[in-house]
Amino acid sequence: MALLNWDLQLTPLHADRVEKSRNMSSHPLPSSSNGECQQPDSASQSTPLPISWPPEDRLSLEWIEDLMSKLDWASRNLDPTDLPTLLSVGVFDRLVLVGSKILHKEPNCVRIDGGSKVVVVGDVHGQLHDVLFLLKDAGFPGEERIFVFNGDYVDRGAWGLETFLLLLAWKVFMPERVYLLRGNHESKYCTSVYGFEKEVMTKYGDKGKHVYRKCLMCFEGLPLASLIGGRVFTAHGGLFRGIPVTSSKRSKGKKNRRVILNPESNSALSLGTLEELSKARRSVLDPPWEGLNLIPGDVLWSDPSMTPGLSPNKERGIGLLWGPDCTEEFLKQFQLKLIIRSHEGPDAREKRPGLAGMDQGYTIDHVVESGKLITLFSAPDYPQFQATESRYNNKGAYIVLEPPDFDYPVFHSFVAVTPRPKANPFYNFEEVIDSDEELDLASMVATS
Repeated sequence: MALLNWDLQLTPLHADRVEKSRNMSSHPLPSSSNGECQQPDSASQSTPLPISWPPEDRLSLEWIEDLMSKLDWASRNLDPTDLPTLLSVGVFDRLVLVGSKILHKEPNCVRIDGGSKVVVVGDVHGQLHDVLFLLKDAGFPGEERIFVFNGDYVDRGAWGLETFLLLLAWKVFMPERVYLLRGNHESKYCTSVYGFEKEVMTKYGDKGKHVYRKCLMCFEGLPLASLIGGRVFTAHGGLFRGIPVTSSKRSKGKKNRRVILNPESNSALSLGTLEELSKARRSVLDPPWEGLNLIPGDVLWSDPSMTPGLSPNKERGIGLLWGPDCTEEFLKQFQLKLIIRSHEGPDAREKRPGLAGMDQGYTIDHVVESGKLITLFSAPDYPQFQATESRYNNKGAYIVLEPPDFDYPVFHSFVAVTPRPKANPFYNFEEVIDSDEELDLASMVATS
């Protein structure tokens, strides 16, 4: 396990933090000194009682730890179709209802201030056991620690539903200490292609459509970005375009203002503002790639580039590519020091010339006068199911930001929990494009 500071030097803090985080849970996952999680003997494991919803929706740390322990047990001892015997549709409904109400009330860009350290987490993609390790390694959310998750909780991995529901439970328990942002995979299109829809249908059978629909409704409420201490901007994909508004010559009234947009014209592209982000309509199952509501799609799908300027992201078919000059402009305009985004794993990065690989779980993509752009990826040994002859064996990582300035990130890289419980994929991983490229836009229209 490597702990690196901004200058990529080893620090002595890691051992103390790991020890503290391990002592916080009364249900520790069995692990060895090399990070391997030992498979329990199912014959010696008594079946736990089903998860019950607490009175008056009052979750406790004990309830959360029990949920973590039982979801881990189920992944190792239950057939996926038996998950409802442990997590009933009734408990699911209540958790998603309470969580959705909290999420939908939050702004597009949540603002996080105060004297607590902030842990930023990138893509986790249904890798439940690595998420359980991360929470224990970083230390649970609490008065001293806030978590910001940058999206992509589901798809590819075999436990997307359990992963999302666990993090949603943490959100319900500590709504002002846990922030769940939306990723591009929290959409109807991606979940229909990369496994989450089939996962839910498999696990909940004749109630699968109901569970899947409720998840999609919850996804719509996930905020798009966060602003930490007024110094750090985080979002899943990254930067976004401005939507120019001009007034009609016939009237100066607001009713005659119209949006002028030519998606094919690069010269018309300019960076958007935080005010524009705050006004975007995020409650769409699949963020559009054309029309007037383009900011959500940009925030979720855009990628950095080493080529200056702002241009359409033709590789993905949605979102933008932005260069170091755009990073500098955005940081300077809003007096920021860091942009932390996610969205790209080792499979995507091997196809991006000029940008570093994702073997350590993070990259520093742009270093400009005003600050830096970081890509953070928190799913180690990704994807869980790989069609390549040799695995990527990448590490995952999370970032700790310390108050009061929050602009000196401490990187924590970690290896995957092994061996993973045996599981079957819920999508055709040998044929599906690895890095979400060349979207079938017609299918996105059909599923919207």
